Amino acid sequence: MTKTTKWVLAGVGTLFLIFLLFWGAILYFLFSGDDEEASTGGSGGTVAIVELRDEIVSSENIVRQLKKYRENASVKAIVLRVDSPGGGVAASQEIYEEVKKTRASGKPVVVSMGAVAASGGYYVSCGADKIMANPGTVTGSIGVISQFMNFNQLLGKVGVGTTTVKSGKFKDTGNPYREMTEEEKKYFQETIDDVYAQFLGVVETERKLPHDVAKRLADGRIYTGRKAYEVHLIDTLGTYEDAIALAAHLGRIHGTPRIVKERKRERLSDILFGSFTNQIVDLKQDLLHQPMLQYKLTEP
Repeated sequence: MTKTTKWVLAGVGTLFLIFLLFWGAILYFLFSGDDEEASTGGSGGTVAIVELRDEIVSSENIVRQLKKYRENASVKAIVLRVDSPGGGVAASQEIYEEVKKTRASGKPVVVSMGAVAASGGYYVSCGADKIMANPGTVTGSIGVISQFMNFNQLLGKVGVGTTTVKSGKFKDTGNPYREMTEEEKKYFQETIDDVYAQFLGVVETERKLPHDVAKRLADGRIYTGRKAYEVHLIDTLGTYEDAIALAAHLGRIHGTPRIVKERKRERLSDILFGSFTNQIVDLKQDLLHQPMLQYKLTEP
């Protein structure tokens, strides 16, 4: 290979790399959906809205927003809009702790419950200064659930078997390729009971309820917002706008508050592929991101 040929190949390779980097950057900006902050004008101080919607799979985004608005001196109060059936235990606990930390900092937090704020959705709400729900909100469902799929009979019908090598008798508890033993069920029930006791302790402490009263309410049943108010699981009834007004009052805002909240910037992929993209994301979460222990309302 001549020296000239080497230089030509090097030049072509460099141009190809520049081409890839250029189109990679173009595709990133077209398909990325970075959050942006939207605001509405007002004559008073600022109320920030943090929206917790759908199943609680991860806590990172909500924790980040709460911390950002807590440390922003211009934000006088926060409304946490909860419309969720709950989800992972650890994620729910992390959000609750961040809500409680915000409340302890002196910045008021008001929870506004939407259509559903159950199980983990109720757990995170307990950290707020005030909990407000609509009369028809579905809330409660205080408890823990863990579900295991079992393919044992199906595999037997098609003549497929599995072999498991493990280091301890409980290492593969919940294995979908065999039935769970009675000893394993007892072992896992003890784990469920421990996580349930943590939930119950939060309800007792935050709602200032006697242990026997809290335990009677925390048997997994759901409550309407009106019933939850009657049994002191929430503080008051009202709409989303009422929650904003209450937050403004607690934040000592005079006049109409300025409202700020993050919103997801629309991505080109959403425009091109619409709901198909969202369905793929939901399927990925259902299959790959389901925590073993859940504070979650089991929906029909």
